[in-house]
This record gives sequence, C-alpha cells and structure tokens, in this order.
Amino acid sequence: MLFLGLESSCDETAVAIVEDGRRVVAQRLISQVEVHSRFGGVVPEVAARRHLEVINDLVAEVFAEAAVDPRSLAGIACTTGPGLIGTLLVGLSCAKALAWAYDVPLLSVDHIFAHVCANYIDTTLEPPFVALVVSGGHTQIMHFESYRKATIIGQTLDDASGEAYDKVARLLGLGYPGGPAVDKAAARGNPRAFRFPEGVVSGSDFSFSGLKTAVLRTVENLRGTDLPVDDLAASFQDAVNRVLFRKTIAVARSKGVSKVVLAGGVAANSDLRKRFESLADIEFYRPAPALCTDNAVMVAAAAFYSGEPVPLSVSAYSRQR
Repeated sequence: MLFLGLESSCDETAVAIVEDGRRVVAQRLISQVEVHSRFGGVVPEVAARRHLEVINDLVAEVFAEAAVDPRSLAGIACTTGPGLIGTLLVGLSCAKALAWAYDVPLLSVDHIFAHVCANYIDTTLEPPFVALVVSGGHTQIMHFESYRKATIIGQTLDDASGEAYDKVARLLGLGYPGGPAVDKAAARGNPRAFRFPEGVVSGSDFSFSGLKTAVLRTVENLRGTDLPVDDLAASFQDAVNRVLFRKTIAVARSKGVSKVVLAGGVAANSDLRKRFESLADIEFYRPAPALCTDNAVMVAAAAFYSGEPVPLSVSAYSRQR
C-alpha cells in the first residue's frame, strides 16, 4: 500500500511516498532555516508564503520519481496539527485538492504521533514501547500499547526542550537553530563545569523554564570575562538530557517495556542518543538524522499504521488534542 504524505507544520515543506509504512519510495524536502535564521526563529507569515511557493513543485517531483499513478494511492495524508495554523493550511489545502482530484481517501495525521512513526522506516520495530518525543514545540513521554493506541504519560509544563535549546543558543551567541549549535559546542566543553538544576517536577512531567533562567543568570554573572561558551553549552545540555533520560527509563521500567523510541528534532542530539545506547537491557530505536526533523516520510508512515479517512471539511489545529 502506497501513501502520499505532506508536511507543512512549521518551516519545512515536505512530500513523500512510503510503501507499507516502512519503505521510502520517493521524498522531497525544502527547509527554510536560512530564511528564518536572520530573525532568530520562525516567522509564521513568511513560512506560510514559502510553503505556498514550493509545495506543488515538490508533489510533481515526487510523483515523477516514484512513477506512481496518483489514483493508485491508498491515501493522501497530511499533518493537520499541532503546528502553525497558516503553514498547516497550505499542506492541508494541497492534500484536499489532490484527494478530490484523484478520488483518493484523505487522511489526517497528528504531528507528534507522526514523529514516533519515523522509527518504523527500515526497521522491524513493533509496539509495545515507550517513546520520548523531543522537539522545538513538544516534550512528551508516550506509552504505545499498539500501533493505534498511545497514552501521554508525561510532558513539559512550560518550555519544550527544543525551545530551551533555541533560547540558550541565542543567549550564548550560537545562532539558529539552537539544537545542533549547542550540541556541537557541548562536544568541546565540560558538562560538569556548571551544575545547572533540573526542573523540580514530580512524576513524569518536565519543566525547563527554570533551567533556562539559571543559564541566563550565570551568563549575566560572567559578563566582563571571556564567556566559556562550550562549557556553558555542555552543562546546559547535560542538565536537559539527565532528566529526559532518567524519566523515560523510569516510565519504561514501570510499564514493563523493554523498547524505547526517540523521536523529534532533539532526537538527533548526540549526547542523548549515547545515554540510551548505553543500556544493555533496553532495545533502543531512533530515526536517521534526516528523519528527526519535520518530514513527510513520517506522515506517510503514520497514515499506514493509524490513518483513518476524514471528510474534505477537516480543519487544522494549532495545539495538541
């Protein structure tokens, strides 16, 4: 079964065709990082206009590469949320038009759920498992009992981990996007140079606003000196990853699950991956780096495993339901 996926929830325009939720047939992606880097973050109106300019060409290129008759598709899936409403509507409008024109089912895909499904590509992963989704907008621990049934066990109460990375990177003058920049600087630094606090939150939830403030106060106290950027980056990253790792493993053990899945943009973080890879009793899965960021491959995979046809009147949503 072939599914076409479209992704436009933020600043990546992506289109892909995936077979049986596991094999990529064709894909295209255009990132807007260079466009938004001068602003230090994504400008929604600019992002939406850029999506509108390129999405039709990407669809045509993917169909040409795959040599697939659109009418033979099992479905056309797109991210309907959460995300930026203006950008989501570009992808959703394109998907609706294609579904109507080719008389193919339209499927709605949740962005966070799709990130987890990136782990099905070229693997034999099957539920049950515990997933840690870490991105610019979300930080969640989810328990997948089946391909369709997932429960949120814990989540951030304020900043997402990826958002904290962006803010700290800006504070340290490392540029945008913050995740890769902090990871690179941290590799040169001492993670024990500064003992930044973990967010004191009970249970499986997270908080990163206090950590961000602690870094800010430390930087302010170091004004007038040569700022130890690499040590600050390493210490901040260690504080984030300590709590992400500890709470995820605790949930996995409490659920009696031996498989842990990492997903989302921060899933590309080298230190976080090493922590999970170090456990001998946990079967660890993480997407290829190219599938950690927003992409259409994960959308098409999610459509295969959990997608259900929706009417052409379906709407987009900005916050997770």
